[in-house]
Amino acid sequence: MLTGERTTIYRGRIVDLGLETIRRANGELSTVEIVRHPGGAGIVALDQEHRVCLLRQYRLAISRWIWEIPAGLMENNEAPLTTAKRELREEAGLEAERWRSLGSILPAPGFCNEEIFLYEAQDITFVGSSPDIDEQFEIHWKQLAEAINMASNGQISDSKTIVALFRANQMG
Repeated sequence: MLTGERTTIYRGRIVDLGLETIRRANGELSTVEIVRHPGGAGIVALDQEHRVCLLRQYRLAISRWIWEIPAGLMENNEAPLTTAKRELREEAGLEAERWRSLGSILPAPGFCNEEIFLYEAQDITFVGSSPDIDEQFEIHWKQLAEAINMASNGQISDSKTIVALFRANQMG
């Protein structure tokens, strides 16, 4: 389907925007906008009381505060689990002894190649956080059942957080 013609029209700190020429089923050529994203990782961090670490984070793109699990971008082609460990430490100040994959999600595959790898972290220890200068959030601990309820009733609207919470709950 791709004809091989790719043009980058914007290179940013987080994403690149490209134009790609494709041949449709009817033979016509069409240009499609594609956002290229490095991917990321999100973490359901559970403590001994089965509470999950949630961030109440301000997101400028939507001009509001939302609930999210700790998460972040993959840097310098690092492995997804390496990203998860780094982000959990930076954002929540936590390290974990046990990690389990919860799979991955494709948030917007119609126009973006972003893949977010999801993990569950247990046997956690607080080591001190060092969030990025442009991040604004509060750390909250909620029972997993309460977080699942928040996702079910619409209080949590972030897709990676909803999927990760439900998968962690389902997998036990």
